Amino acid sequence: MEGTPGGASSTAVVPPEESSGSMEGSTGIDQSHEIFVHIRIIIGMILGLSVARLVTGVTRFIQHPGKEKIDLIHFGWVIFIFLSIIHFWWFEFALTRITRWTFEEYLLLISYAVVFVMLASIAFPDNIGDHRRLEQYFRDRNTLFYSLLLIMFLVDILDTLIKGTDYYEKFYGWYYPVRQGLLIAGTIGALIVKSERYQVLFVAFALVFQVVWIASLFDVLGGN
Repeated sequence: MEGTPGGASSTAVVPPEESSGSMEGSTGIDQSHEIFVHIRIIIGMILGLSVARLVTGVTRFIQHPGKEKIDLIHFGWVIFIFLSIIHFWWFEFALTRITRWTFEEYLLLISYAVVFVMLASIAFPDNIGDHRRLEQYFRDRNTLFYSLLLIMFLVDILDTLIKGTDYYEKFYGWYYPVRQGLLIAGTIGALIVKSERYQVLFVAFALVFQVVWIASLFDVLGGN
């Protein structure tokens, strides 16, 4: 091995304090990643229940065509919930930005995922009781459904904020509060206005908005 002038070795020596700091930083990053994976697995288990219920429910129409009438409002919200669940699981990858977790943040995310389970259970219940058709059951549960939908939109705001201002400025900007404001206002309207025409227009608006939102902002993860 060639030496430097004076016979010193060419191998760099890292000062103890720098080496210690680097190791602590690496340990912190690894620990943060482990926490994120832990939370992501738990959320995934809860969301899996929602997706399974929706998929199983939709297969009823395939297994027994004609037995259940496809209702535009009901089926529109089924598609919206499914897209929302997939979207939620996709953009929650941004939680890797969080280096310090609190129980409140953990509870918020679990609650968010549980809302999806509740929405899916209303869309496709285990038992429709005295109702003759699934469509009638869903119509009778409109108030509960839209109340949960409203909670979901409000919790989404908190979920977005915990990812940090840098993430918000990079992906959202002014159109996020506009989007949430319109969806929240539309949901409140659905709780007040019982018109079937209004509900058809609202679910159509929400579906289009959701598809455009995903396609324009979240079609690719990572990169610049």
